[in-house]
Amino acid sequence: MRWLICFVFIVVLGLPAAHAQTDSAATTVTDTVRKKPRYKGPMPFLDSVAHATAAREQFVSDSLAGAYIKAPDPDRPNLFVDSILQANKYRNDLYLGLSAKSKVKQGYGLSRPSRDVWVIAVIIVLLLFASTLNISSSKDMSNVFQSFYNRKTISQAGKEDSPINVWTFIGLFLLFGFTFGLFLYLLTTGYYKVYYTIGGFQLFVTLSFVIIALFASKFMVLKFLGFVFDINKLVSEYISALSLTYFNIAFVFLPVALCFSLIADKFIPFLLAITLLLVIIIFIWQYLRSSVSIISNFRFHKFYLFVYLCALEICPILILIKALNIGFR
Repeated sequence: MRWLICFVFIVVLGLPAAHAQTDSAATTVTDTVRKKPRYKGPMPFLDSVAHATAAREQFVSDSLAGAYIKAPDPDRPNLFVDSILQANKYRNDLYLGLSAKSKVKQGYGLSRPSRDVWVIAVIIVLLLFASTLNISSSKDMSNVFQSFYNRKTISQAGKEDSPINVWTFIGLFLLFGFTFGLFLYLLTTGYYKVYYTIGGFQLFVTLSFVIIALFASKFMVLKFLGFVFDINKLVSEYISALSLTYFNIAFVFLPVALCFSLIADKFIPFLLAITLLLVIIIFIWQYLRSSVSIISNFRFHKFYLFVYLCALEICPILILIKALNIGFR
C-alpha cells in the first residue's frame, strides 16, 4: 500500500515537467522553422530599384528641407565681393597708386584684325613716285589735271603737240596700274575676304602686272584697228582721251587705298560708295564727253560702237571681276 501511494505521488509530480519539455521542444521547432537564415547574395532587380527609389526620395526630401526650412541670412558678409572692393577701391591718392602695367587678365577678349604692314610702305612709295613725276614733269601733270574741266586740253590730245610726253605717259600708266592693283588687293582680301593660292605682296604684284598687261593690250588692239581701218588720227585722239581718264582715276584710287588701309571695316562700305561715285563722275564728265566729240567727227554705224564698247570696255571689266571672284553685296 505504501509503495502504491509513492508511485502515484511520483506520477503526479512528473506530468507538469513532461508537459513543459514538450512545449519547449515545440517552440524550439517552431522558431527553427520560422527563422530562416538571411540571404547574403546579390539583391534582386526589383528590390534594388525600390531601394534606389527610396534613397532618391529621401535625398530630395532632405534637400528641400535644407533649402526651404531656413532661409540664408541676407546680412551675412560676402568674402569674394569684399575682396574685390577692397582691392579696387579709391584710396584718395589721386590715382597715383595705379600701376602702369596691369597684371589682371580678364577673359580672352577678341583679336583685332590687322592689315599688312607692307601696304603702308607701298602707298608711301606710290606717293613719292607721283611727287617725283610732278616735280620732273610739272607741265604734263598740270595738263592731266586740267583735262578734267578744260576742253582745250582734250582737243590737243591727238595732235602732234600732245599734252603728255612719252616718259610722263609711261610713268602715269605705271602709277595707274600699281594703284589700281593695290585697290583691288585691298578690296578682295580686306573687304570681300577672298583667298587665292598666292597672297600678300606677291598677289599685289601679280594683280598690278595683270592690269598693266590688260590695258597695254587694249591700247595695242586700238592701234591695230586704227591701222587696219586707216583711222590712226581718230584712234590716237581716242587713246589720249582714254589715258587721261585713267590717269585721273589713278589719283582717286591713291588716297582711297590709303584710307582703305587705315580706317575700320565698318567705314569701308561708305568709302566704296564715294569711290564708285567719283569714278562714275570722271567717266561721264571726261571719257564720254571726249569720246562723243571724237566720234561725232567720224560717221559710222552705231552698231560698231556698241560692239567695241562690249568687246574692249565692258567685257574686260566683267572678266576681271569674275576672275577675282568678287561678289557684290
